[in-house]
Amino acid sequence: MSTHESDIRPEVAAIRSNPKAQVLIIGGGINGIGTFRDLALQGVDVILVERGDYASGASSASSHMIHGGVRYLENGEFRLVRESVQERNRLLRLAPHYVKPLPTTIPIFSTFSGILSAPLRFLTHKQGKPKERGALLIKLGLLGYDSFSRDGGSVPRHKFVGHKKSLQKLPKLRPDVKYTATYYDAAVENPERLALDLVQDALATGPQARTANYVEAIGANGDAVVLRDVLSGQTFKVTADVVANTSGPWTDLTNAALGQVTKFMGGTKGSHIVLDNQELFDATAGGEVFFENDDGRIVLIYPLNGRVLVGTTDLEADPAEPSVTTDEEIDYFFGLVKHVFPTIHVDRDQIVYRYSGIRPLPGHGDTAPGFVSRDYRIEHGSFAGSATVKQLSLVGGKWTTFRALSEHLANDTLALLGRQRTVSTTDLAIGGGVGFPQTPAAEANWVKAHGADLGEARARILLGRYGTKAAAVIDFIVAHTDTSGDTVTDAPLATLPGYSVAEIAYLMTEEHAVHLSDLVLRRSIIAFVGALDQGVFDELSGIAAEAAGWSPERLADERAQAAENLRFFHGIVLEAANTTAAAVN
Repeated sequence: MSTHESDIRPEVAAIRSNPKAQVLIIGGGINGIGTFRDLALQGVDVILVERGDYASGASSASSHMIHGGVRYLENGEFRLVRESVQERNRLLRLAPHYVKPLPTTIPIFSTFSGILSAPLRFLTHKQGKPKERGALLIKLGLLGYDSFSRDGGSVPRHKFVGHKKSLQKLPKLRPDVKYTATYYDAAVENPERLALDLVQDALATGPQARTANYVEAIGANGDAVVLRDVLSGQTFKVTADVVANTSGPWTDLTNAALGQVTKFMGGTKGSHIVLDNQELFDATAGGEVFFENDDGRIVLIYPLNGRVLVGTTDLEADPAEPSVTTDEEIDYFFGLVKHVFPTIHVDRDQIVYRYSGIRPLPGHGDTAPGFVSRDYRIEHGSFAGSATVKQLSLVGGKWTTFRALSEHLANDTLALLGRQRTVSTTDLAIGGGVGFPQTPAAEANWVKAHGADLGEARARILLGRYGTKAAAVIDFIVAHTDTSGDTVTDAPLATLPGYSVAEIAYLMTEEHAVHLSDLVLRRSIIAFVGALDQGVFDELSGIAAEAAGWSPERLADERAQAAENLRFFHGIVLEAANTTAAAVN
């Protein structure tokens, strides 16, 4: 994208004015951000840079699940399952504004299938000819899964029911279902906003924590990392005692840019579609339907943000190429829905959003994609042959375990710095989860305390959208709207009344948004739920331009970039040219 503004962003200026740090983290996905927060809490002088927007790479392409990974038991990854279950329970406590319990049901169509093939799969990690898992095998797996939840978590144990009760609960299921098994995991309703909360937590610790999105690492110069501000094109150098590469599937590519040859990564592609299908939404009965397809791939169908999420694929992928959802994958998803809900019609007109990404998995040779380890490791080395600068490269990592992973990576970094941990994140609430009301009475009290200016109904909406960070949003709205009358005028959008002009201005000016795409894809779920039609796009772009001070040329560039991004990656077709007066404020 070309740029017409040459001013250096304040975030970049803060790094350039003090280009020396104890730690430089390259990669602002969930694990890099989590490590940034952890180190900042220890008082470490730390810089985080991300070549795109925060959580815009692999972290934006997850299944929105916080889960223990029941299937990882078959891979023998018991340590990972234990940690994942514990972190799932922990995130339900630490981030209750975004992480919610999710009942998960496995439909089962046989009793003994898979008993003989499962040990072979466990020992060889080869897919072979897929064998459906029967009730006995699933029961054994869930008993083991439950055993990892004995850390005081409040998630219920699994339950098994037979044919009759299964169809009473989920009447649209295939009529030949013999049993269903229901256990609990969790869903993260807005993962990108949770990542942003972590960024804000880090910055709140003090000036020793600095970060900038749209800044990429492009090379090494002696002991320094050469960075480029993507927006202005300007380059500058930063030195650090420890360089941490947390760039996910692109870890090897980042190392190559820094002059090192590594072959750590071997990610696989996962795609999803979001459907506006009320019948399918109702058929899930408020929970996830989780099963293994005939080809051995794990499948999920569940209600999310008023829509239905269907995923996922597991295909070999090249991180150097853009990841998009293909027509073949969409056909595959439709077949999956028919496999468990044979009478429910789904078609392409119901798709409101699609997305795809590459999992940051380790290299795996001829191991089948479904058996590639989902665990993580930290590779130690020296930066660009430096005698003094140390480098850590993260291989692997999941949304569910980001806090524990960040703790491990931070501990390794602290050891290299000769420092001790002073703050634990084990029970430290995240962002808008701090003081989040856990009961209807507590919610009513919060809403009453913060609803004096905008009204309690609006305060309740903002609480649901931002957690207790809504207090800052409300303060901003009050400060930036008409207060000449008895009440604040929080003008709703003409095309999207659930949002207001001042709220959109807040997202653009207070939350590190650089592009229009950041607003519609990651500061909000407007695109995800299919609410981004042409009128909304026009109105939002006009408000964003005014809030950010964009010139007409910059606005035209932003609209063109956003329209192409939405079309190519997400299947949303919009006109880039200005079509309403609202788009040219």
